[in-house]
This record gives sequence, structure tokens and C-alpha cells, in this order.
Amino acid sequence: MRSILGIAVVEVRLFLRDRSNIFFVFVFPLLLILLLGSQFGANSAQPRVALSGAPGTELAEALSGQLEEDGLEVSPAGAASARDQLSRGRTDVGIFISDDDAAAFAAGRPADIEVVTASQSAAQAVLQEVRASIQAVSTERRQQSLLESAGVGSPEAAAALKQAKESVQQPRVELVDTNDVTQVFQGLGRFDLGATQQLLLFVFLSSLTGAATLIKARRLGVIARVMAAPVSSWQALAGQALGRFGIAAVQGGYIMAGTALLFGVDWGDPLLAGLVLAFFCAVSAAAAMVVGALMDNDAAAAGVGVGLGLVLAGLGGSMVPAEFFSEALQAVSRATPHRWAYDAFAEIQRHDGTLVDILPQLGVLAAMALALLALGSFLLRRSLSRAL
Repeated sequence: MRSILGIAVVEVRLFLRDRSNIFFVFVFPLLLILLLGSQFGANSAQPRVALSGAPGTELAEALSGQLEEDGLEVSPAGAASARDQLSRGRTDVGIFISDDDAAAFAAGRPADIEVVTASQSAAQAVLQEVRASIQAVSTERRQQSLLESAGVGSPEAAAALKQAKESVQQPRVELVDTNDVTQVFQGLGRFDLGATQQLLLFVFLSSLTGAATLIKARRLGVIARVMAAPVSSWQALAGQALGRFGIAAVQGGYIMAGTALLFGVDWGDPLLAGLVLAFFCAVSAAAAMVVGALMDNDAAAAGVGVGLGLVLAGLGGSMVPAEFFSEALQAVSRATPHRWAYDAFAEIQRHDGTLVDILPQLGVLAAMALALLALGSFLLRRSLSRAL
């Protein structure tokens, strides 16, 4: 086992020592996710409002109840947290209530409430809904003040307004979105979809381009010398496979951690997300072994790896969401590991899926990994006897 781990560690170190990988492995993926999220980031179909300040006061309770009654999703948050959510595009509008505002509202005086919108264009429509809700609260408060000024007690005035409101059927316009695609993307944050797509793209791409180190090891006789030591052939092959897996895991783990910390990407259950990543890394590593065993030129292998990686990523939904594919392209995309991993992540991120929900996707990824690993091991064993 130590021999296998030793070979794998050497392979990962060789990959990380390549200076050209510093930009393409650690910098470029996050820049691309930032760009995609800034330009095309989607938000939940239900408008979201962060309510900050004066918890439990009459003003906060009235606003929260009115906003929810008007169909907006309200979440209490601290001032710093609300501004962070706005900057990351995870909420549409932030309402900030100070203690002076709450006191003024309780005393029947005008209250100046700070309302901040997010940068995305959809937030402007939500802002109009928030204004309508605030106006409704203000109107009700003025009505109660007028009744109290006429000599009606505060409890009696509130009860009378409540009774009048319940006895009158308010006109209501209900918008029903019948677009299946919109419903599919409901619940995604601004960077969530792009992060998933780029994760699958770069994990597979880095693995295939990393096949060049396998070709160099064959050409320089490194693998042959390893097998000349007290290391069996299966241990050498297992070490190479584990090394390719390590390269993919480093890339994938970095993207998942980086996007969660920098962009607030919600990967769902971390254990399930890590499990999907591990299965996809296994497929990527096995595919890299096949490329590294079939080709004899490391430069050509890098070019083939980039081309093959981009084509499979495009077909698997890592460039354009798979939900936009035609029926024929949907069928083709299921021949790629990207599509099965994409569906598994979608189940976890958007629908709070459990292990049972993603078992079909994991099963297909496991079958692909085993098939490619068997083929790669066979081809690598044959390539060792071939002159380079």
C-alpha cells in the first residue's frame, strides 16, 4: 500500500510543479465562475428579501407579515449578513430598520426605512413589490392613528381594522409561471450553476492534460524502473491510477472550497457533494490513463486532452445547461460522465436530494470509472513493452 501511495504522491507533485498549471488550475476557474455569475447568474423564482434590525418590534413584525402575505420570501439577518447576501446576489432586496425607526412607528410618527437592492436587473422588479408592501403597512398604520385620534382605543382600532380587512375581498393578481426551465432552476444562487459547470469542466480537463506526465514517465523509463523494484505490476498501475485521481481531487476540492468561501456557492449536503466529486474524479482519472497509454507524444496528448475535454464538457451540460438541450442532444449527453455528475449536483443543490436520490447517477459514474480503469490498465500494461 505504501508503494501505491508513494507513486500517487509523486504524480500529484509533478502536476503541481508545472508552473503553467498555476494559472489554469487555481486562478482561471475562479475567474471564469466570477464572470459567468456576474453576467448570467440566476436567482430564485420567488423574490427574496432580507430583513435586518429591530427584531420583535411592531414595525419589524408588521413588515415581515405583509411581505410574506404578498408572496415574498423574508429572512431575518444581521446588517453585515444582509449586505453580504446582497453583494453575492443571494437576496434581491435588503430592508434595514433602526431602533429609531421602530420607536417612531410605535409612536405613530413617520419612519425612514433604508432599502437596498442587489445589482441584478431582476431586483428592480422586487423593489417595486417591497415598496407596495411598505405602503400597505404605512396605510394601515395611518388608518389606526386616525381612529385613535377620534377617540377609539388602540386595541379596538386594531380589531376594527382587522375585521374590515377580513370582510373585504381584496383584488389579487396571481402570476403562474408555466416555464418548466424556470422551475428547474428555482432556488439557485447567483454563482451556483456556473460553479457546478466549471467544476466538472476543469476536473476532467486537468485530468486529461495531466496524462502528459504518464507519457513522460513511460518515455523516461520511470514506470519500468519502478516495476524493476520490489513492486508488482498491479501496484505500479494502481499507483498511476491513484495519482491521476489525486490530480482530479486537488482540482475539484480547490474549486468547491474556493467558490464556497469567495462566492457563497451552496453545494448542498457537503458529504453527498464530496461523494459525487469523488466518483467523477475516478472517471476522470481512468480516462486520463486511457489517453496516457494510447498516445506516445506528451504534447499531442495535451492537445487531445483539451479538445476531448471541451467536447465532452459541452455535451454534458458544462457550458450550456443541459435543460436547454433538445431531446436528441439530451440522449447524446447521457453518454458523458459530465451529464450524470451534473444531474447529481442538481439534485443535491436544488432539491435537497438524499443519497437514495443520487444513487442512479453514482451507479453510472462507478460503471464508467471501472470500465475505463480496466481499459486503461490493459493499455498501459501493453504500452510498457512498446518503444517510444
